[in-house]
Amino acid sequence: MELKSIILAAGKGTRMKSETPKVLHKIMDKTLLGYVLDNVKNLVTESFVIVGHHAEEVEKFVNENYTSAKTVLQSPQLGTGHAVSMVCPHLENYTGQVIILCGDTPLIKEETLKKFVEYHNSLNSDITVMSTIFDNPTNYGRIIREKDNSLKCIVEEKDATAEQKAVKEVNAGIYCLNWDKIKLAFSQLKSNNAQGEYYLTDIIEWGKTQKLNVNAYILEDNTEIYGINSRVNLAQATKMMNERKLKELMENGVTIVDPSCTWISDDTEIGQDTIIYPSTYLEGKNKIGKDCKIGPFAHFRGGVEVADNVKIGNFVEVKKSKIDSNTNAGHLSYIGDSELGSHVNIGAGTITANFNPLTNIKSKTVLKDKVKIGSNSVLVAPVTVEEGANIAAGTVITKDIKPWSLAITRAPLKVIEGWVKRFIK
Repeated sequence: MELKSIILAAGKGTRMKSETPKVLHKIMDKTLLGYVLDNVKNLVTESFVIVGHHAEEVEKFVNENYTSAKTVLQSPQLGTGHAVSMVCPHLENYTGQVIILCGDTPLIKEETLKKFVEYHNSLNSDITVMSTIFDNPTNYGRIIREKDNSLKCIVEEKDATAEQKAVKEVNAGIYCLNWDKIKLAFSQLKSNNAQGEYYLTDIIEWGKTQKLNVNAYILEDNTEIYGINSRVNLAQATKMMNERKLKELMENGVTIVDPSCTWISDDTEIGQDTIIYPSTYLEGKNKIGKDCKIGPFAHFRGGVEVADNVKIGNFVEVKKSKIDSNTNAGHLSYIGDSELGSHVNIGAGTITANFNPLTNIKSKTVLKDKVKIGSNSVLVAPVTVEEGANIAAGTVITKDIKPWSLAITRAPLKVIEGWVKRFIK
C-alpha cells in the first residue's frame, strides 16, 4: 500500500533562543528536519512538511533539497491535530497510508520506521502509535492499553491518575494511519482543553468510538525519539548520534583510536581497516575507502570521496573533493573543490585556492596521477597539473602544468656570509 508522510515542523522553538527556525538547527552540518526527511524518504512516495514559524526559510530549505517533499502552511498554529488537518485538501482522494513524525527528532532511524509500518500492517491496524518505555516517564503522555493489548487511550500527565502516572510506556509522537478511514477525524476534533488547541492524540479516542483497530508499537531504543527543544538538547542529541555512529563503524571494522574526541557524521561511510585518529571531525556526507589513515585533527567538510589506502594527516581540511588511492596529504593543508589522482603527494602547507572573493566563484583544482606538490605551495584554481609533474616548494601555480614537468617560482638564494655577527656589533 502506498505510504506518504506528514512532518510537523511549524513550531517556534522558543527555548532555542534563536532567529533560526528550530528544525533548521544543525547536527554535523545537517538540519534536524533534513535527518527526518532522509530517514523517511525511502519509505514514502511524498512528504508534506507543515510550516509556520519562519515558514519562508523552512520552505526554501525543503524546496532546494527535496523533490518529493512539499510544504503546507499552518497559520494560525492551533495544535498538532490542526497541523495535520492542513494536509487534508492535498490528500482528499488518497486511499493509502500516512506516517506522521515530528521535525525535531533527528535520531529516529529508517529501519525503525520500516518496522513500525510493518507492525501496523501485520495487525491490520487502522491507527498505530509508536510508544517506548522510560524508567522516568515524567512529562510524557501515558499509553493505556486494553486487556487484549490494543491501545485504549493516551493520557497526558496533567490528566493522569496516580495509577496511570505509574505507567512507564509513553507516547513517542509517531503515528501510522490508514488515511481513508482516519481523515474524517481531522474535521471532528474538538479544542475543549486548557490550551484551546486541536490535539493529534485525540484521534485515538475518535478511532475507538468508530470501532477502528487501534494499536501501539513499542520502540526498543527510546533515544531515537529524543526531541530537540533547547541548545542543551541539541548538544545531547549530537553526542548520542555520534556515539551511535562510532559504535556502528567499529562493529564494521573501522578503528576509532579515541571515541571520546572523534566526531563522524551519520552520512559518512568508511571502509574496513581504516584508522581514524583522535580529534578528527568529519561532517556532512563523505565516503572513505579501506585501509586509510585519517587524522589526527583532520577536518572533512562534506562532499569528500576518498579511495583506498589514502592518508589525510593532522590539520588537513578537505571539502567537496575526490581523492584517488595511495595519495597522501600529511599535514597542514587545505584541499577544496579538488580532484586528486592516485599516488599524489601533498606537501605540508599546500593550499588549493578555490575561491575568488571578487566574483564569489569557486573553481576546481585537478592533480593527475603521480603529481608531487612541494611544501607551502599555492594552486590557484581553475588549474590542472598533469600526470607526474612536480611542483617545487613555495611555488604559486596559476596555469596548467604539462606532464612530467617541474614547476618552480622561487627567487635565487642569496647568502651573505658573516652578516649576523656584523649586525650584532
